[in-house]
This record gives sequence, structure tokens and C-alpha cells, in this order.
Amino acid sequence: MESIRHSTIPTNGINLHVAEIGDGPAVLFLHGFPGLWYTWRHQMLFLSSKGYRAIAPDLRGYGGSDVPPSPSSYTIFHVVGDLVGLLDGLGVDKVFLVGHDWGSIVAWYFSLFRPDRVKALVSTSIEFKPRHPAVRTVDFLRQKLGDDFYIVKFQEPGLAEAEFAAADTSKLLTKIFTSRDPNPPRRSKGSAGFGTLPEDPIPLPPWLSEDDVKYYADAFDKTGFTGGLNHFRALDLNWELTGPWTAAEVGVPAKLIVGDLDISYNTPGVKEYVHGGGFKRDVPLLHEVVVLDGVAHFLNEESPHEVNRHIYNFIAKF
Repeated sequence: MESIRHSTIPTNGINLHVAEIGDGPAVLFLHGFPGLWYTWRHQMLFLSSKGYRAIAPDLRGYGGSDVPPSPSSYTIFHVVGDLVGLLDGLGVDKVFLVGHDWGSIVAWYFSLFRPDRVKALVSTSIEFKPRHPAVRTVDFLRQKLGDDFYIVKFQEPGLAEAEFAAADTSKLLTKIFTSRDPNPPRRSKGSAGFGTLPEDPIPLPPWLSEDDVKYYADAFDKTGFTGGLNHFRALDLNWELTGPWTAAEVGVPAKLIVGDLDISYNTPGVKEYVHGGGFKRDVPLLHEVVVLDGVAHFLNEESPHEVNRHIYNFIAKF
């Protein structure tokens, strides 16, 4: 890890913290919630050893990057603009994109808006989500998954922040990272986020160390969770602004990697879309969907060797 370089890059009116290692074709890694550049540590070390330049920023609102206060500063255009400016600042023309969770959503939009900057895309955990032509995103989630769905609850400013602030950050993050029930309650009644925490310590799996949890917890204890939550709070604004991209196809080569125990993959309707032809219709250059057995949402940390292999085997084709 000592060989990973860290810098601050001014872009799009803010400063992004960026981790980087290696030389060669560039791979841009985009983390999700509640993640950081650190989410990609295994992939960065592996791909740099294979002759690639691995670049992993903290997205705006996270870690060492700036945290604008207003949710309106977190639209997908802001975030993609940050990344285009980052690439310009680093002197990189085209990249392989690799996203996880919210970072996958960003990667899909990046590929819609600026396919000229993308060689190929690997999405982990999250499929492409085409814009609904008539229903706002939060209303759609409410209709489909109920008022208690965590993203719906995240819309109220301060509610989730208060719950997270009252919790032990390390325990909260451990619960999120280790969740692997394919059909859990979406959240507990009365909870703004991810339900109540157990009184006893949560056992750590072999792939998640105390040092790993501490790295994440220290970062969120310093910045709070508002920056990350504001990405969710811009969902309806994203819906308004992306009207011109209704029914647009993603026109870059793509691959999806998911775990069969991933809560997102087991959300009603996702498997039917991914495997039933809709996904291939919207992403016509889709090469492959890989489902990892016995693996949950944070697959790039839980099963790094498999994920590394699948990423490398795909991008090496281009």
C-alpha cells in the first residue's frame, strides 16, 4: 500500500483526493456508498502489476475530497464533470471505467455522456438503470419498494445523519459491509438507514480486517455522511436533467459482475431485467454478465481475486 501515490487535483470547481499507482493504460475506479478510494485497494495493486495505471478518486462528498453542502451540487452532471476534469488534469484521454454501487451508476452515466473518453466499462453490483420516462426516481422507488426503503428515507435531510451519528461508526459500517441475506427487510421501522445495530460485536469475515474498518470509520468520523447521502438526494434532480437521455443506449463495451447474495441483485425485477433481454437491449455492447456464487454486495473486497481476474480478462481485450 505504501506504493500508492496520493494527490489533490482541482477539477470542476472543487478539489478531489486521488489515489494512483502504476503506469500504462488508465483504469478509473469509482467507489460507492459508503466507500472511498480504499474500496479498490486490491484491484489497484493487481492491475498496476499487470501494466495498468490505476486511478481511484474519493468522489465529491467523500474522504479527502471537497464536500459541497447542498444536494443540488451532487447531480450526475457535477460528478461526471469532476471526473472528466480529473482525467484532463492527469493528462489522460481515454480510460477503462470500473464502478461499484453508486460508482457503477456514475460509470453508466459517464459512458452515456462521454463515450469518447471510455474504452470499456466494468460495472460491479449495479446494472444500468434506464430513466423512467414518466415517474421520478424517488417516487418509482417508493412505489416499488415502499416508504421504508432506505433511499426513500435518505431524502429527508438530517434524519439519516442523526441516526448514523448516534451509532458506533465502526459497527455501522461493519454491518453494511457484511450484509449478505438475499431477502432481508429493506430497513427496520423507525430507522432512517440500515436498521438497529446488535449489542454484541459483529464478527469480521476473513476479507475485512479491523484495520480496514478503522480506515473507513476514521474517514466518516471526520467528514460525516452528508456528502455521500447528498448523492441520493440529487436523484430526482438527475431525473429532471437527464430527460434528453430517455431511452438512450450505453454505447461502450461493458461487463457486469454481481454476487448472488447481493441485496441489490435480489431486488424485485433486477434479475428479470438483467437476464431477460432488457439489459442487453439498453447496453447493446454488453459482453457478459458474471454471477459470483456465495458472494454479496461488496464483492471487490470479499472476493478480490475473482473480481481482479474478471476485470483484467475483459479490459485486456481492448
